[in-house]
Amino acid sequence: MITLSTPLRDSKKSLEEVISKRRSVRNFDSSPIPPEALSTLCWAGQGITSSRGRYRAAPSAGALYPIFLYVALGEESVEGISAGVHLYNPEEHALERVAEEDVRRVLAGAALGQMWMSHAAVMFLIVVEYPRITRKYGNRGMLYAHYEAGHVAQNILLEAVALELGACEVGAFDDYAVMERAGLPDKQEPLLLISVGHPARSDF
Repeated sequence: MITLSTPLRDSKKSLEEVISKRRSVRNFDSSPIPPEALSTLCWAGQGITSSRGRYRAAPSAGALYPIFLYVALGEESVEGISAGVHLYNPEEHALERVAEEDVRRVLAGAALGQMWMSHAAVMFLIVVEYPRITRKYGNRGMLYAHYEAGHVAQNILLEAVALELGACEVGAFDDYAVMERAGLPDKQEPLLLISVGHPARSDF
């Protein structure tokens, strides 16, 4: 397990400025992002925001949290973190490596050949485990899970702007190819991919 650094909490940009500057960036320069940036992006997506250790950055119906956040990295993506696919553990604010290979190009290929995705330092996978929420809410729980995935994604996209990084989410991909190459458990399904990195041409 890799313990992440303390998330940044002092962005100089207001929420209104961040919202106004959010754009889909598809042109990255492939340079690494700082460890504190990865830490903050993970925290913004699913981090614990209460000293009671229960509440997270994104709301979840019944606090059941059926959404999981994975991070796909290359060897030079983030200083001090090895290539592979890592599961974010909100309770420990840490990463657990589930696959050792750099799969960013493979995942970009599975996303209908959108190879620009693989040029970004980091690729986030927003993944759902439906039984965690349908046990309580039935089929309606699937809709609640999709709401939650959107909250997580938007938090990451806005935090990227606050960190002066570019980001773009993608929903077009071969589910089974992503599941296989990312090493996801059988009960988990991918909902969104988000590439994050330094824009080749600054939009900020």
